[in-house]
Amino acid sequence: MSTSEFELPAPAASLRARVAQAVRSRSAWAQLLRFGVVGATGAVVNLLVYAVAAGPLGWDYRLAALLGFAVAVTNNFALNRLWTFSGATGHAGFQAARFVAVSLAGLGVNLLVLHVLVDGLGTDELLGQALAIAAATPMSFVGNKLWSFAER
Repeated sequence: MSTSEFELPAPAASLRARVAQAVRSRSAWAQLLRFGVVGATGAVVNLLVYAVAAGPLGWDYRLAALLGFAVAVTNNFALNRLWTFSGATGHAGFQAARFVAVSLAGLGVNLLVLHVLVDGLGTDELLGQALAIAAATPMSFVGNKLWSFAER
């Protein structure tokens, strides 16, 4: 048996090639700008929900972060589907499932950064959450562009 029988077929377009193409695309940069605007609205929603839950409601800051995430991800999916990635075709349910998966990965990054900032470095909780959101954003854009709303 030759080793070629065990090799996986190469994907149609490698991730590296797709990223390189996107970097050179004017429309991809416009999409990134729209994603940033949607992300900014999501960050405001996230921080407002977080501030109310952690402040007047007295929730632990980690639970407040989870609630802020849940509300913001709903907001962001709707706006990204309708505006940022409006040209992408696909079933909304499949896009939503992928969007949530990417968002959960982003939440993992967010919670890790938040923990390090607040518990490790003594950063103010609200400032820590804002910085954690910023840290998770680049991965979220790439994941959503290349998977959740990929043009098929």
